[in-house]
Amino acid sequence: MRTFDNSEFEKYRAEACEKWGQTEAYQQHEEKTKHYSKDRWNSLAEEMDGIMAAFAACMRRGTSPGAAEAQALVKTLQNHICENYYPCTNEILSGLGQMYVADDRFRTNIDKYAEGTAAFVREAIEAHCSA
Repeated sequence: MRTFDNSEFEKYRAEACEKWGQTEAYQQHEEKTKHYSKDRWNSLAEEMDGIMAAFAACMRRGTSPGAAEAQALVKTLQNHICENYYPCTNEILSGLGQMYVADDRFRTNIDKYAEGTAAFVREAIEAHCSA
């Protein structure tokens, strides 16, 4: 299962460029990823799938978003973004958490693992960023 559908990649890329193209993080993302192969993009998507599936499993077990297990997953998510895309500060991470719920495309894809996963991820991120 893919959390993020890459079939409309160019459409999403244009939208991201319009929204964030002037930011340092976006420019760092462009520089870091410009030579990524299709296989590399697929591998990163699989890693993200694993992270989101782990969040869903955590949520289904009734774990609190502020619990150590959920917080470790937030750190895994943040590290994944930092290592592969751009420096993901807590401010940026918090914005991503909000977007995971507010943008129907993200919420629908993340909630494929279990209904409410996107909200759980957002709550876990907020717990992390407010600590």
